[in-house]
Amino acid sequence: MSQKVLLNAKEVNIILHRLACQLIENHNDFSQTVLIGIQPRGKFLAQRLTKILQEDYKIKSVKLGLLDITFFRDDFRRGDKPLEANTTEIDFIVEDKNVVFIDDVLYTGRSIRAALTAIQSFGRPNNIELLTLIDRRFSRHLPIQPNYRGRQVDAINKEHVKVNWKENEGEDSIYLLNN
Repeated sequence: MSQKVLLNAKEVNIILHRLACQLIENHNDFSQTVLIGIQPRGKFLAQRLTKILQEDYKIKSVKLGLLDITFFRDDFRRGDKPLEANTTEIDFIVEDKNVVFIDDVLYTGRSIRAALTAIQSFGRPNNIELLTLIDRRFSRHLPIQPNYRGRQVDAINKEHVKVNWKENEGEDSIYLLNN
């Protein structure tokens, strides 16, 4: 298996700060906005962005939730083993709020479709946006596009984008793996 470094730790940090600034531009003090990390891998990006917004940009009113989409996916019955769901942690109202879904890689769009269905259980948001660190733009199965993207990557279907977070894998890096 070959791998190519798409982003190193310094580049990831620069992109995270740019994304945080773009969110501030559009959502000001976040009084009407909530951030929702899509479990499992969007959790790390959402937590990191929240930390940057609170610590570096002094925005204290950021609300962060985590949304599990396991049983809302249209392909959840295709595996051989039972699925293990992640936790949903949303302890605030999403009704009439601006929701920003956060996920690490946008590929086919199926995870976001599942998130759109799952969030309806918590109310009707005023608006939903999508932030993704990596946008695999030529791989969509559904007409879903991000409002905020860190980097666009053109990859063929047999290639895999691997996002490493220092909290989980010990380093911030993104690789393109070729099986």
